[in-house]
Amino acid sequence: MAALPVYRWRLAPDGYATRRQLRARNLRPGGQGVAAQLERPRRRRPPLVAYLYRVDLAMPVRPMTPARRAALAKANAARRTCPACRRDAGYVIPTALGMCVPCAYPGPHGYERTA
Repeated sequence: MAALPVYRWRLAPDGYATRRQLRARNLRPGGQGVAAQLERPRRRRPPLVAYLYRVDLAMPVRPMTPARRAALAKANAARRTCPACRRDAGYVIPTALGMCVPCAYPGPHGYERTA
């Protein structure tokens, strides 16, 4: 297996793009493997690495279907629902707390629920 070509930060040749750059062009890697990598050196730490994909082999992003949209809405609603009080918190429940803020900090000096 051949080693990946490594380029310095901002010095990659044309025809390569990161996942984020592909997405900005409404493209996806489409099953292709990593073609190259970028390395950004840092002092006293390992370099930052970004993987590059070939733009000519990239495929268009799949369109959002009604079923995928419904599944995504259901998953996001589950992330907003507090497991303790079963209410929609209106925000994604922090994993560090595991429940909404009013359930995590009840009491006279904690956060009071208004509704």
